[in-house]
Amino acid sequence: MSDFFSNLLYSAAPLILASIGALFTEFAGVVGTFMEGFINMGAFFAWIIAVKTGSVLLGFVLCACMTSLCGWALARFVRKTGANPFVSGIALNIAAEGLINTLSTVWFGTKGVVRGIAPSGHFPSITVALLAVAAAFVFIKYTRWGLALRASGVSPLAARERGIQPGIYWEGAWAAAAFFAALAGASISQRVGAYTPGGVAGRGWMSLAAVYLGFRNPVGVLAAALVFALAERFSSILQGIEGIPASALLGIPSALAFVLYGFSHWLRWRRAV
Repeated sequence: MSDFFSNLLYSAAPLILASIGALFTEFAGVVGTFMEGFINMGAFFAWIIAVKTGSVLLGFVLCACMTSLCGWALARFVRKTGANPFVSGIALNIAAEGLINTLSTVWFGTKGVVRGIAPSGHFPSITVALLAVAAAFVFIKYTRWGLALRASGVSPLAARERGIQPGIYWEGAWAAAAFFAALAGASISQRVGAYTPGGVAGRGWMSLAAVYLGFRNPVGVLAAALVFALAERFSSILQGIEGIPASALLGIPSALAFVLYGFSHWLRWRRAV
């Protein structure tokens, strides 16, 4: 049983990291539609940096910081120009995919799998994911910065009246989301041993569903990510059964995310009635 739970945590670690990032944007009052793009960037750049430098840890750290800066820049652009944050997030996803395809073609002559000599070292994704959950719980529930973040998301005007600058917390939340998204993507590349297009497998969108399924609570988000990981493992087991289309099996985690997302909204509605 302990081995099963450890393997389940290992499978869920990237989604846990991404979901914690999406949770910060949710408290800032914005749905993080850009999560898929930042996870893709993390998967690509972390692997490239790790291969070039020979250090997994350096690849993770540099990529996460670089992606976090991109998240902050995107938030600042949206805030200063008044652009639609939902559409801007979708645009980031498209731009990230185009950037990765272009750089992959220029640097390696392929838009497919990018390999290289496996770098030394190992990033403890399970430990980092669990620490991220604990840190997010403490930050959001018990610090004045967490309280200010929640206030900024609920009512920016009321927050300003209390001396809080919502824009700073909004930008910080997007930067944190991009940081955790990059770690999630980097974890995926590390376990595969290469950058693979499509390897993210919709985890950006599943992270948004995990936030609502977990009732906007870090511990609940952890539980939701484990449920999705269990569904992914179940679909892998079913691949050994003949007669079931592979596309249907691969879509099980995403379909579950959609169903549970709707279920969580129904529960919220029932509580409000």
